[in-house]
Amino acid sequence: MEDLYSKSLDLHKRYKGKIRVTSAIDVRTTDDLSLVYSPGVAEPCRKIFDNPESVYDYTIKSNTVAIVSDGSAVLGLGNLGAAASIPVMEGKAMLFKKFAGINAFPICIDSQDTEKIIETVKLIAPVFGGVNLEDISAPRSFEIEQRLQNIGIPVFHDDQHGTAIVALGALLNAAKVVDKPFESLRVVINGAGAAGIAIAKMLKCVDSEHEFDKKPVADIIMCDSKGIISKDRTDLNPTKQEVITYTNSANLTGGLRDALVDADVFIGVSVGNLLVKEDIKLMGNKPIIFALANPTPEIMPDEAKAGGAYIVATGRSDFPNQVNNVLGFPGIFRGALDARAKRITHKMKLAAAFSIAESVKYPNQNLIIPPTLDFTVSSNVAKAVYNVAMAGK
Repeated sequence: MEDLYSKSLDLHKRYKGKIRVTSAIDVRTTDDLSLVYSPGVAEPCRKIFDNPESVYDYTIKSNTVAIVSDGSAVLGLGNLGAAASIPVMEGKAMLFKKFAGINAFPICIDSQDTEKIIETVKLIAPVFGGVNLEDISAPRSFEIEQRLQNIGIPVFHDDQHGTAIVALGALLNAAKVVDKPFESLRVVINGAGAAGIAIAKMLKCVDSEHEFDKKPVADIIMCDSKGIISKDRTDLNPTKQEVITYTNSANLTGGLRDALVDADVFIGVSVGNLLVKEDIKLMGNKPIIFALANPTPEIMPDEAKAGGAYIVATGRSDFPNQVNNVLGFPGIFRGALDARAKRITHKMKLAAAFSIAESVKYPNQNLIIPPTLDFTVSSNVAKAVYNVAMAGK
């Protein structure tokens, strides 16, 4: 791993950034200049003034996304601030381009004030066709996303919904492999941050606009660093108080290991090296383990399998079943941009998840989710999202 970090550092220093702005038109003559700038550029300006919607026809807006971060929750590294978040946002921009042909640009805001972030996004929105919120800590990330839903373009917090969408796609296939009805699954989620809460809402169909093709999972027990989130806890913030309205139907109390007893699924979006094989043995038949902490999973695959895990997924590329947001966000934004959607709805998220699952024709223990570099997935997701968006117009 140290060698990987060293090579990455050298690469970033050599290129001084991973993205570039290039011209779509090669200006060689004065006639070219007259068309792309003064005086010719006056005409598209007039057209857009007369018909604001035509900005999609005459500018970069139709294919450009802002990747907005305040650097408060960078990867698993914590609050690094705006400047230190830039390499991640540049990488995200590269993935948008590679997987969906979308131009994206890092907007790293030097403030962690909720009101300033919201105001900044509103002020820059005219240039962009969508906004990808990234690496903003919970619970502020929930409020920021929610309050930006009516600015006329899709605003999508990928750490929440991207992870949830891809995890749902993987779990749909995992349930098939272990031969358990999806709606019978008892799920333990460890980590009550942005990703954990979004996964819980997706699996229980909270705030949905229509029912799952299948019923939601039977129950979810959510844990944070202090144990099971239950009605008996007096230390819960408003976000976690909402969580208990759709999880832990039996009001179990205790720690993570209490939650794992007879559970079908463990989903970790928390910290590395949290579990050992004896913990997996507490679970039900053919346990499904999604250990998604990065770079060190909650439990390594060999340790989980030694404890009886039937399926193991992680967030890492060096193990089978990588749950990676790149399977979701490029296609989601591609479909939303092509449909000129004003927001990304729950129906669009579900369509993306089912499309990811259906991209694996024959799921098995080591293939419940498409490989990260399967470029057909983005196209499949884009079509599914586009169809839902257009049907809703």
